[in-house]
Amino acid sequence: MTAPPLLLPGTRAVPFAADLASHGDRTAVLTADAAVSYRELAARVGAVAARLGPARRLVLLVAANTLDALVVHLAALSSGHPLLLVPGDHPEAARALVEAYDPDVVARPADGDEAEGDTGSGWVLDERRATSTHDLHPDLALLLSTSGSTGSPKLVRLSHDNLQSNAASIADYLDIRATDVAATTLPLHYCYGLSVVHSHLLRGAGLLLTGLSVSDSCFWDRFRAARATTFAGVPYTFDLLDRVGFASMDLPHLRYITQAGGRLAPDRVAHYAALGRARGWDLTVMYGQTEATARMAYLPPALAESRPEAVGVPIPGGTFRLRPLPDWPGGDTGELVYSGPNVMLGYAESPRDLALGRTVSELRTGDVARRAADGLYEVIGRASSFAKILGLRIDPQRVESVLSAEGITAACAGADDELLVAVEGTPGTSEAPDASAVRRRVTGLCGLPARAVRVAVLPALPRLATGKIDYGAVREAVRESLPEPEPHPEPGAQATVAAPLAGGSSDDDLLRLYARVLDRDDVTLDSSFVGLGGDSLSYVEMSLNLEECLGSLPDDWHLLPIRELGTAASPRGGSGRGGDGGPGGASGPRPAGRLSGLRARTRAVETGIALRALAIVLIVGSHIQLFTVKGGAHVLLGVAGYNFARFHLTPAPRAVRLRGIGRSLLRIVLPCSAWLALMMLLTDDYGVLTVFLLTSLLGPNDGFWFLEALVYILLLVTALLALPGTDRAERRFPFAFPLALAGAGLVGRYDLFGLDARGHVPLAATLFWLFALGWAAARAGGTAQRLAVTAVLLLTVPGLFGQPAREAVVLGGLVLLIWVRKLPSLGSVNRLAGVLAGSSLYIYVTHWQVFPRLEAYPLLALPAALLVGVVFASVASRVTRRLPALRALTPRSAQSIA
Repeated sequence: MTAPPLLLPGTRAVPFAADLASHGDRTAVLTADAAVSYRELAARVGAVAARLGPARRLVLLVAANTLDALVVHLAALSSGHPLLLVPGDHPEAARALVEAYDPDVVARPADGDEAEGDTGSGWVLDERRATSTHDLHPDLALLLSTSGSTGSPKLVRLSHDNLQSNAASIADYLDIRATDVAATTLPLHYCYGLSVVHSHLLRGAGLLLTGLSVSDSCFWDRFRAARATTFAGVPYTFDLLDRVGFASMDLPHLRYITQAGGRLAPDRVAHYAALGRARGWDLTVMYGQTEATARMAYLPPALAESRPEAVGVPIPGGTFRLRPLPDWPGGDTGELVYSGPNVMLGYAESPRDLALGRTVSELRTGDVARRAADGLYEVIGRASSFAKILGLRIDPQRVESVLSAEGITAACAGADDELLVAVEGTPGTSEAPDASAVRRRVTGLCGLPARAVRVAVLPALPRLATGKIDYGAVREAVRESLPEPEPHPEPGAQATVAAPLAGGSSDDDLLRLYARVLDRDDVTLDSSFVGLGGDSLSYVEMSLNLEECLGSLPDDWHLLPIRELGTAASPRGGSGRGGDGGPGGASGPRPAGRLSGLRARTRAVETGIALRALAIVLIVGSHIQLFTVKGGAHVLLGVAGYNFARFHLTPAPRAVRLRGIGRSLLRIVLPCSAWLALMMLLTDDYGVLTVFLLTSLLGPNDGFWFLEALVYILLLVTALLALPGTDRAERRFPFAFPLALAGAGLVGRYDLFGLDARGHVPLAATLFWLFALGWAAARAGGTAQRLAVTAVLLLTVPGLFGQPAREAVVLGGLVLLIWVRKLPSLGSVNRLAGVLAGSSLYIYVTHWQVFPRLEAYPLLALPAALLVGVVFASVASRVTRRLPALRALTPRSAQSIA
């Protein structure tokens, strides 16, 4: 075991960071890949502390919710090196602080040619000098931004005592136990998120280290697997919890939730407090600022329902007083002033301030508060112009100054978790500022998402008689000029100005791509493919376009915000994040000649896309009798179930799920029935039963059994999931639920009740189990579950047709779907497979009218049938996207699949 980090002479350490090894073999950190004990964590921290060297230096850490970043953070705190945390997802702020403070060491993620990093991990320590040129005060431990991510040089100086005392106080009033496991729902550079980490490490508790959002189903899978007991949320987090059906989630180990980072409406506090009481967990509302090392007050959980408007009582060791204000008369009202051991040393505005000791003894919060008769404090206003938006303190005057320096006259005001910006200029003229460009500039400057910034161009800024700007009128003017924005993302999900991505594309390129493929005009960097209502048809087109831009995509790319795609994708020709040989990768030697050209063309294709493309070719070719390879349609039923689980069964509320399925049904039924109706009018091939997809029920079957089976199955699962109890069961048992459905479907597969012998039974009833097994395959979370699905297939597919070759096709396709996520391919093959897969349903419907007319030319009939289906798919896609009925079923967070 590596010895604890040695403390630098004449300096101090933060005790909880230096004492990690004292917690022994308890689990300290859980990541997606590993569980790290406190003993192992201490060894890693000691190794990096030794790497930081014997001379005290200023370390700037590009923070992220990763084990590597946490180790660097703790190494600095435990060995006496002052640490400056900057957000890893906001490079403009990081650059500004590097320039302002000239750190001695910069700790950052490794680039492509530094894949292992010089710390033995994925991180690099850029040592800019061996000894510091700064005069660093012995008490200085941590520097945090106080105004969000604006890159402002004004920082909060925190001491070792600040960090230790605040962590101990939080651990005390929350009763954090060694058995607790906290999920890191907030970023490390954000003082609230950092306080969660510190307070749990102090008690020897566990951390589920993740950057996933609570809106991601993968987060809750990991939360349950880690037996996590707590998570932290800002107000927007609770909006997301509503959307994902949190109230009905089964979280047996959840013990408490904390809320801070801005005011949560009292009715929401009361609602979640009541929910927690019913479900066996507590809600603790907290109040704090970075200047107080995060926390100053908390509302005891027992009072959350009866006093939801209060911020509560001072934390252990802290006290409040009310400073009288002329505009707020009354002895029980004034500016809230806090005193305690967690109050910062003071501010730093330049490197010379790093030599300062304590310059403040109490914290004037800038909030107007009153002390109620029951002793609880309530915040009722602001005494200064700072705005707290999504948990970030934003200085509107600084934003105005920056815009003014760029020749833009603007007035900025914070209101209700958004920044309102009025820009002076004549709307509609060439001289008027571009509102979109101003918004991008402001979001890049402040670190706010685009949805939290509203910009209006006004002929003149509203002013008072004195000539000063009338900020009340600014708020009204901006709101009247613009529609209400979408809800905001949580802090830490900051927007960035268009930056180059892995494949040479920019954020703006990706926004345009999403807008074009999905026909949406509301795409932002926080949008995901699923959240914008993407379905299996558009999924194919989108994934191929993204791979052209970015390289290999992760399996869950459709759930990721656009902003994360650039770092999540692997450059073309590379082998993982930051791989060599592709744009955005290493700049080292590249293979020459044929090998280089081959690597440039090499791609991977998702197995589901490949199976859809191959299956439709096999179906059409076999009907033409160009060859005979049957079983493709049955493979497509399994793939349909697989895609149903991926696109519909996210943690969205039940109503959103149902709207998404309804939208998919319409996208299937309307174009197909329209084609069949047209052919009924032009030919004698079809009747009314065919147009209304009723032949499976009323017979005789006319060749469209697959289409009808798919529609009937979707109707059945819609009816099941519309039941609250069934919906809850699916969420609680995401793998067992479809496996149970498959078991029920075997009644039809084997006709156990002899129904088919006594009368006509739709093929949907006899083939439902295949759809359910595809659904289970998508939900299979590990080798054991995949083996279970495979075993069911091996037991049930043989004997289905009495044709071994046909059964082998079905088995081979579905087993491939279960075990292999991607197949090696070429760029040209990918494009062809994507077109065929995206058009497969419509090729199936239209090919019956094409190949009989080319019966004498089978080699021509196959490409002709495929081409007609592709053209019809393109037309159908454009038309259905614009249908009012479909738009009405596409809420902002809808998911769908066709």
